[in-house]
Amino acid sequence: MNLSEVFLKKINQLIGKQFFKPLLAVSGGADSMSLSHLCYSHGISFGIAHCNFSLRGEESDADEQLIKTWADEREISFFNVRFDTKKIAEEWSKGIQETARELRYAWLETIRANHHFSHILTAHHANDNVETLLMNLFKGTGMSGLHGIPERNNYIIRPILFAAKSDIELYVTLENIPYREDASNASDKYLRNAIRHHVIPSAASFFPHLVRQVSESIERFKQAEILYRIEMNRRMKKLCEQRGNELFVHAQKWHDSEVAAALCFEIFSPFNFSPDQMPQLLSLALKQSGKYVESKTHRVVKDRKFLIVSPLKTSDAGFVLIQEETDQIEIEGASIQFSFSLKPTDISTDQNIALIDKSKISFPLILRHWRQGDYFYPLGMGMKKKKLKRFFIDQKIPLHNKENVWVVESEKRIVWVVGYRLDERFKLRDTTSESLKIELRMK
Repeated sequence: MNLSEVFLKKINQLIGKQFFKPLLAVSGGADSMSLSHLCYSHGISFGIAHCNFSLRGEESDADEQLIKTWADEREISFFNVRFDTKKIAEEWSKGIQETARELRYAWLETIRANHHFSHILTAHHANDNVETLLMNLFKGTGMSGLHGIPERNNYIIRPILFAAKSDIELYVTLENIPYREDASNASDKYLRNAIRHHVIPSAASFFPHLVRQVSESIERFKQAEILYRIEMNRRMKKLCEQRGNELFVHAQKWHDSEVAAALCFEIFSPFNFSPDQMPQLLSLALKQSGKYVESKTHRVVKDRKFLIVSPLKTSDAGFVLIQEETDQIEIEGASIQFSFSLKPTDISTDQNIALIDKSKISFPLILRHWRQGDYFYPLGMGMKKKKLKRFFIDQKIPLHNKENVWVVESEKRIVWVVGYRLDERFKLRDTTSESLKIELRMK
């Protein structure tokens, strides 16, 4: 494979005639340094951004210095930030890897927006994609877990996802590209590393072209998912009815379906039911009224002809799924209305109206009560992360109001604190072509 030629074709395919001045996320490893070299060799104007997560002491500092030197020698804009990742992970009660990922993408978006870069480029490659697919399969997944890492997600582009790790290693050698090895990649502490070091090499001994073959399968899965979603949505509309914050599922019709197991996963997994609980839910359809199965936030109760999904009374997890065709939802004391349009010319300052870039969200959305530990990036604060509890204090929101605050969520990211503030990540931009308007109307 001529990595350079295929890369240029991929960029042209993904970008077309759009303005293209990307910000590259560069760690200092072979993958991201190769991506930097590819962009530079093709005369692309770009910037480099590096996160120092302070996890490896002098090694982390050496990574940063290598990248800065490489960028300075070529007069490429260089941006860097240092995080005390361990401390932040403890504050957020999250794992190191998840915390680092959230910090990284939030900071990259801040740099991209503030310095007028068109896209963010990351150096994920085909081996990363295979690892992701296997991780999803081992944990238990639905159709959405089979498509691996998306090649493009709004403004985030992964232009060397087509390339195997071996292609990148060859390119590094031929072009004499400097890079640094991350010693933590050799550890089997993390599941991804264990799959990389043991599972894939073992399988590749039987299937030498494993990465290419699995990558081709992923592409087929992506196309199959389009058809799958159309049919699933059609069937779910016939089986499910939203009544307030409860979902009614026609038990017998669902259970008798030839695709009952797939429907089970699609209907109940958004309510935090695990793959291990799916057999219990399937059998619940045939049990007597009053029997139930619980997740950490919801209970599914058999009631005559229906399975009723409702939030646990002991939690603050009021929960409503918002499909793309939803136009109105009733909540206590108010209604919430939804409508789509082209990008509006006049931006409302009414706190009861949220104008959202449709390309930044994925359906179904979730409407729920806020919970302890929730956080978002308040509009107008420059991608500064803030816990909702602190936001309420800063806004001097009374206790009796705070207890009834709802949030709109997309893929576990808060889009709007209803009636108070939009999240910076979902605001309208110059590139917005279609908007979603959500309006809170008090009764």
